[in-house]
Amino acid sequence: MSIRFRLIIMNFLQFFIWACWLITIGAYWFQYKHWPVAEFGAIFSTMGIASLFMPTLTGIIADKWVSAEKLYGILHLLGAAALMYIPQVDNPKEFFWVILLVVIFYMPTIALANSIAYTILNNTQTDIVKDFPPIRVWGTVGFVVALWVVSLTGNETSPNQFYIAAGAALALALYSFTLPNCPPLAAQSDKKTFAEMLGLNAFALFKDAKIAMFFIFSMFLGASLQLTNAYGDTFLHDFAGIGLYKDTMAVKYPAIIMSISQISETLFILAIPFFLKRFGIKQVMLFSMIAWILRFGLLAYGNPGSGLWMIILSCIVYGMAFDFFNISGSLFIETYTSPKIRASAQGLFMMMVNGFGAISGSLISGFIIEKYFTNNETKDWTGIWLSFSIYSLVVAVLFAILFKHKHEKNLIKDDIRH
Repeated sequence: MSIRFRLIIMNFLQFFIWACWLITIGAYWFQYKHWPVAEFGAIFSTMGIASLFMPTLTGIIADKWVSAEKLYGILHLLGAAALMYIPQVDNPKEFFWVILLVVIFYMPTIALANSIAYTILNNTQTDIVKDFPPIRVWGTVGFVVALWVVSLTGNETSPNQFYIAAGAALALALYSFTLPNCPPLAAQSDKKTFAEMLGLNAFALFKDAKIAMFFIFSMFLGASLQLTNAYGDTFLHDFAGIGLYKDTMAVKYPAIIMSISQISETLFILAIPFFLKRFGIKQVMLFSMIAWILRFGLLAYGNPGSGLWMIILSCIVYGMAFDFFNISGSLFIETYTSPKIRASAQGLFMMMVNGFGAISGSLISGFIIEKYFTNNETKDWTGIWLSFSIYSLVVAVLFAILFKHKHEKNLIKDDIRH
């Protein structure tokens, strides 16, 4: 079995696990458990809380003490156990803490999966910018397959979604122990500063104005991603209360409609090498921001009936919005940093996107929606999505002005380093 195929299996299972419950957890909360609306918002904040410290912490451990693939396997074993316990939970407060435990184990594995792939590909003298995206695209395929499996088997509101995720996590944990060794490179250095001994040298990246600015705007885009995760499925479910739309496919199978976003991702991931070499990281990030503007703008005027084409188009645009900052950003960090802090740097990127970005996106959007766009528990979805679109426009303008970058076509690594 080729090493690329083995990395494809890893990526497929990595995102299959997450998709089993990420999009459908709201349906489980409201339709199966019938728990209060007010307490649901805290569930999505767990991913942000976990991403504040776990990816960075595990990145440091993988850079200094434990082989990345072994740490990766241990985390998925623990995650499988936590997922198995979720259906036993009978109150929303305990549910919050168990979900927090699940994502504490899961969120750092995203950055570790990237780090493992980069290490193995580098060891085989592979062009990462060219060869990583076709491997990573199978993670998106795994996400889509999980959504369809959960939806078509009637488990969108069932506790079985967590059992399916737990089975996949256990399989990936056992599989990860068979991957090539990715030893901690920082441990090979004889002379270490105090910061290096603690594994904190990756934070020195913030001294570089370009990388610091990149991290800040990654956080802003992480907030946009959280807005989609938190409200996309709920937006479609709300049409069930309108007679004209309640029997439409988009309302009956919202997870399948939302999966179009991930199908779109598969195409845009494969386009990343071309766009990075042709336009450079700044232009690619700007494309992502413009896509977020369109994504939210189309949702503002879409509906499951005559406006279904707008919802579908917004899902297609999502592929560019997500991939062109998330995957390209990961490649940017990989080519910018030393291999000795590879895992730590990927952890920092994850912290900014899924940590600070997710938390700020959850808290600020929740406040704005409650104060300005909710009347007697009825949401003004047009106003909500338009406000998100305007936010994305402001971020794009600021990024174009503040992120200083000069691109030299077809010289990706030198282009990013300088």
